[in-house]
This record gives sequence, structure tokens and C-alpha cells, in this order.
Amino acid sequence: MKRVTIYDVAREANVSLATVSRVINGSDVVKEATRNKVQDAITKLGYKPNAIAQGLALQRTTTIGLIIPEASFTYIGQIINGLLDVAKIYNYNVMLHTITEGITDAEKIVDVIIKSRVDGVIVYSDKMMEDSITTLNSYNIPIVMIANKASGESLCSVYIDIAKAIRELCNRYIGYGVTDIAVLEDRKNRNSSRLMAHGAKQAFEANGLSWNNYIEIPNEYRSTYRFVRKYFEDHRHGLVIAYRDSQAMAVLNSARENGIAVPDDMEVVCFVDTKYNSAVRPMISSFSIPSYDLGAVSMRVMTKMLENDRVTDKEKCLSYLYTARQTTKHH
Repeated sequence: MKRVTIYDVAREANVSLATVSRVINGSDVVKEATRNKVQDAITKLGYKPNAIAQGLALQRTTTIGLIIPEASFTYIGQIINGLLDVAKIYNYNVMLHTITEGITDAEKIVDVIIKSRVDGVIVYSDKMMEDSITTLNSYNIPIVMIANKASGESLCSVYIDIAKAIRELCNRYIGYGVTDIAVLEDRKNRNSSRLMAHGAKQAFEANGLSWNNYIEIPNEYRSTYRFVRKYFEDHRHGLVIAYRDSQAMAVLNSARENGIAVPDDMEVVCFVDTKYNSAVRPMISSFSIPSYDLGAVSMRVMTKMLENDRVTDKEKCLSYLYTARQTTKHH
């Protein structure tokens, strides 16, 4: 007799695997009507919920699922290189899944990962919905988050402390007497830009000052450049901090077009350092992120979790290096 699986239950109830998992694990985010449909399917088919946990625990595939955003930055390649190099050492394969903002349903990604029966999941994105991570966690699959601080029973993270980096930068500038510091929103990386804003606010409060220079980009603007070109017609700041290189370049071009000299009238810092920051003129001051190490350390943490080695630090924070270039006069 064929063993009943979670796939059969999902098909019978006409719901996703993730929804079946939530019902099995007692999650309260499932609507009552949907919960009843799943319970009826479980009863009808005679499904034993613990079968999935046993199946995932016993069927080792030596495959790791990697989830990354489709719209990512130059240094994502180095993260993947580091991850693949360590995976090769420990004889693991990596299965890549991409998320397209506004198009890819995170729950479908969860379904695909569960169906592929990977041994663990590495996520590079702040766009994975919290309940999707909870769903993955409910399967007792080891998860490593890259670039976001998080931990749990089977969840670890490897990240850069963005707030701390910006807090330290702002502290230095406040010491120089520069208090008109603005952080530019990044709509593709809202979580990262909010962390930058949080770091700036912490620095100002520590110095007995208030801060409210978070530049939000209205939805009607399709690009950062179109917005900041208009913004700098009647705004000036001592220092503008952007997240990505393309945003920093948009600020430079817009400043020039509005008669603002960089760095004499306004200084510009980009958080993420890429090869383009040194290729443009003026060269852009930025933070060097150990991209390769983010991938390598994440994969090593994953192998430890899979081999039941003790992971002493579930939230692994890597260091960064600030490099002052031509867009800043305070070094």
C-alpha cells in the first residue's frame, strides 16, 4: 500500500504544502475554514503527520537550497563563490532559487524547497516573509540567514552590523561638527536602509541631538536619480549616506547638476563597496564588506548544523572596513 504523504494531503485539500505544515504544527495564522479542509483531508487519507519529520530526517540528499533575490548587487557573486567553495570541500551540492519582488510568492519557494527535500536552506534576502521562515523552521530544516541577524532552534545567521557601521560614521562626523547628515532610502533594500537610519539616530541621541533626515523616495518616482535630481534643487546636506553604488552615483550626478560641489559643499558615502566606487570620479567613500566570507562562513555554519556540531555563535557578525575616497573631505 502506497504511503500517504504531505503532498497527497495538500492535493486533496487543494492548499499549499506550507499551509498543511502550519496546520500540522498548530500555527494560528491559518483560517478556520482552511484548517478544517486540511484536517478533513488528513482524516480521509489516514495521514500520519510525523511522517514528514521522519522523511526529512532520514533522507539525506547532500543538497543545500540557496534563496537569493533576483535584483541583487555586484557583490552577491562573491557571496555565492565563498558558499560554493566551502560546499565543495564538504561534498554538498547547492540548488539555487531566486525571488523576484512583487512576483515570486515566498510560500511557493517554501513548497519547492520542501519538495526538493534539501538538507538545509541558506537565505540571502530580507524579503523572505517571517511566516515562511517559521514554516521552514517547523520542518526542522537547518536554516542560515545571510545579511540579517536572526536565530532560533534550527536558525543561524551571518551578517554585517549595518547600524553599528553607520553609528560609528555619524559619531565621527558629529565630532567634526557636521550635524546635517541624511540617509537615503533604498526601496530595493528597505530593511538595510532602515538599519542605516537606526544607526544614525543612535549616534545623534548619544550626542544629545535629534535626527530626522531620512530621505524617503515617493512611489511616483521610478528611479532614485529622478527623485534626487529634483530633491537637490532646494535641499542641501553636509553628508548624504546611500546604500548602493548606483544610488550614490545618482546623488553625485544630481548634486553636480544642481551646482553642489562634492565633497566641498556636500559629502557622499555609499555603504556597499563595489568595483564601481573606485571607477567613477570622484571615487566614492564606502564600506568594504567581506562578501566572500559571508558566503563561506554561512556554508560552514550550515555544515556544522547538519553534522550536529555545536554552533557556539548562532548570530555571527563579520567585520567591515571604511575606506575614505574623493567624495569625503573628513577622513
